[in-house]
Amino acid sequence: MSTPTQAAGPDGGSTRTADEVRGSSLGELLREVTTDLSTLMRQEVELAKAEIRQEGRRAGKAAGLFGGAGFGGYMVALFLSLALWAGLSNVMDGGWAGLIVAVIWAAIAALLYSTAKRHARRVRGLTRTSDSVQRIPDALKPHPEGVTR
Repeated sequence: MSTPTQAAGPDGGSTRTADEVRGSSLGELLREVTTDLSTLMRQEVELAKAEIRQEGRRAGKAAGLFGGAGFGGYMVALFLSLALWAGLSNVMDGGWAGLIVAVIWAAIAALLYSTAKRHARRVRGLTRTSDSVQRIPDALKPHPEGVTR
């Protein structure tokens, strides 16, 4: 008579009683454990792939919405510039009004450029990686002359 203790098989559906497990050889048990681990790893990889696809779709949708918002902001800036140009042309010549709007945009562009350049200088790249590689002990580094005794 078998005991009520049961273990799930590799497919998750079949079960084995404790007596059946006790009656199995070590090789059979190791094969089952290896099969179960392999199945588990495949399932985990498939789950990770599904999650990455889902997150990729979300990121793509967010990027598209940010692109749309950027284009909308560009259109706002364009039409505000045209409105400013038209408003200034009521007070002065249209050419001078256009030049004033262009100078305002040049100043904005210069400010954005200098801010971007300042932030770009702060980017270090792979300095931490290169620092850690430089700290590898000399014994682990390859020597062109080979092993010396």
